[in-house]
Amino acid sequence: MRGIMVQGTSSDAGKSLIVTALCRLLSDKGYLVAPFKSQNMSSYTYTLPNGSKISNAQAIQAEAARILPAAWMNPIMLKPTSDTASEIILFGQSVDAVSGSAYRERYYEIGLSAVKQALETAEKQAEVLILEGAGSPVEINLKDRELVNMKVAEMADVPVLLVADIDRGGVFASIIGTLELLTPDELARVQGIIINKFRGEACLFADGVAWIEQRTGIPVIGVVPHINHTIPPEDSLSDDKGCQSNSEEQDRYDDLAYQISKHMDVEQIERMMERWCES
Repeated sequence: MRGIMVQGTSSDAGKSLIVTALCRLLSDKGYLVAPFKSQNMSSYTYTLPNGSKISNAQAIQAEAARILPAAWMNPIMLKPTSDTASEIILFGQSVDAVSGSAYRERYYEIGLSAVKQALETAEKQAEVLILEGAGSPVEINLKDRELVNMKVAEMADVPVLLVADIDRGGVFASIIGTLELLTPDELARVQGIIINKFRGEACLFADGVAWIEQRTGIPVIGVVPHINHTIPPEDSLSDDKGCQSNSEEQDRYDDLAYQISKHMDVEQIERMMERWCES
């Protein structure tokens, strides 16, 4: 499958926004692009015309990619019902409500099958798939039964971009720590690093970029500034609002893509995907 997966060193690293921008940027280049997030936990859903529900984030990303959202783009949706339990939505349909431990015990194989089925559909529906991870790929207590980070990158057989949020501090430790906790096979998938939410003059971080590249052997393909955008955050839309395919919304995606393209090497991402497919 031709595509790339955006993972983060932590939650709220900016993965969703990077995926949204990539969907528009690669669509602008003529690709039939689709977003994909195997499992999303959110309090808000987007309702498709047939009544199926997916995460707002994937509906927004589909709009950025200029395609209609579909249930296969987010095959597993976990909608919290309490601090310890969630409603389970598979391919847009509610099937159960269980605790986190029960979900891990009873739904891992079911979830794995759902992700596989969704990826098979994705391969038929899109030329390029932009996948999004969740949280961190190195949550050691969860890794053995995870359905959203490196396991999915392996299933789709795509390279990974690792996004780190410099605004929260500790960016060097978060990058090195994440890479150190990956297995050798997982580490080999990480083909690029993005520094996100940078404030100030990027030239002042040139030594930081050089250190990261020398220490990891992985290129930094973008130092993206803290962008004041108007794309709705993942948990901001209700079922009644949703996404609107109007000129104002499309202008927002164009503006986001333009801003990020000035600070991220999209051509390098294209080459990365091609090399991975050929290897």
